[in-house]
Amino acid sequence: MTINIGETVFFSAARFCRVSVAIALLGIAGCSSTNTNGPVPMADNQGPKDTGTFPNLNIPPQVANKQFTADESKAKLAELKAAKNAQGAKSGGGAAGNQAALTDLAKKHGPQTLEQIEGKCDPTLDPTCK
Repeated sequence: MTINIGETVFFSAARFCRVSVAIALLGIAGCSSTNTNGPVPMADNQGPKDTGTFPNLNIPPQVANKQFTADESKAKLAELKAAKNAQGAKSGGGAAGNQAALTDLAKKHGPQTLEQIEGKCDPTLDPTCK
């Protein structure tokens, strides 16, 4: 009996190794390239260009767009803060002012939901209730 178990384990391990090697070889074969033409030239306006000289870091780079002045920056920040405060006043003030109403709603909502789930539905809440 021990010999049969050993043979099964040995042959199963050998089969597993053969399958693993076959999969690895197929993966390596899939990565090989058949392109023998060499590299494809890039377009003139894309990618790095070898100019044969080192870049001069003392020359400031060109900016993409006109930069904000200090006054424009302060005006934009003030506009953003005003928008932020306006949004906070809409959502934050209502929740804090109606805390008692929300607590009352929470106390009533749970039992009403349980009644609907258990089949004791209220026709005023659920028109399809019979």
